[in-house]
Amino acid sequence: MPLTGKIIKSVAGFYEVHTGEEIYRCRARGLFRALHEKPLVGDNVEMEITDEGSLPKEGNITRLLPRKNDLVRPNVANVDQALLLFAVKDPVPSFNMLDRFLITMHRKGLPAVLCFNKTDLASAEHLKELGDTYSRCGCQVLFLSVRSKREDLAKLKEILEGKTTVITGPSGAGKSSLINRLCPDANMQTGELSAKIARGKNTTRHVQLLSAGRDTYLVDTPGFTSLYLLDMEAEQLKDYYPEFEEYQPQCRFQGCCHMKEPDCRVKGAVREGKISRIRYENYREIFEQLKDTQGYR
Repeated sequence: MPLTGKIIKSVAGFYEVHTGEEIYRCRARGLFRALHEKPLVGDNVEMEITDEGSLPKEGNITRLLPRKNDLVRPNVANVDQALLLFAVKDPVPSFNMLDRFLITMHRKGLPAVLCFNKTDLASAEHLKELGDTYSRCGCQVLFLSVRSKREDLAKLKEILEGKTTVITGPSGAGKSSLINRLCPDANMQTGELSAKIARGKNTTRHVQLLSAGRDTYLVDTPGFTSLYLLDMEAEQLKDYYPEFEEYQPQCRFQGCCHMKEPDCRVKGAVREGKISRIRYENYREIFEQLKDTQGYR
């Protein structure tokens, strides 16, 4: 009976396969090239052992099991959800980038968990504002302080348990520190914040999958400094702002883009404080960028 496992790392044509008990260093059989298939980190596979005596043990991947999904950036398969990590300060978060992440995950059909780190640097009022703003976006919102270890990680561990989670966010947010707390064997390098640009040095060089418990994995990805949405029509953007849904049917014009149209109920909700002005201004900025990029006039 073939041995089954999950690919947790891919480097230079070799794949590390985690069977739940051991890690095997594997090659992919040549048949995958003929089938135009390529194993990805996160793939569940069947394998055969070729050398039990080596360290690590070695094998060949013989079959890819059916995928739930696969992503291009990061290049990974069978993801259940995304964990977006942003610092509340040092570096100050780019809410425009945060919204782009949320839109990207929404488009991929991945549930998003939004974690704000370094809460010991922010006031209770600021944290409440962040919570009120992003709890309306269809994602879970958590607050952490990884470095000071004052936070209770129990809720986050509960959310991660039994799932494969992509963890991503801008450099300097504390991603590697959080992974070290969740996966003590990871020994992730943590980078100091650059004093000149107030941004972290990216410490992740490749995609890898880290075990955080039984059937629980984190997909570590390189930090992002920008995120583009070039393959989206500007008119589609409103569909990725869940807090608009309640008010859109009350706009005067069907298909209202909530920009310059008169009697727009979404803009009215912004004025009334029912929709976050931060979120709406990000929407306007992204909308205009999409129009410019696609040559709309």
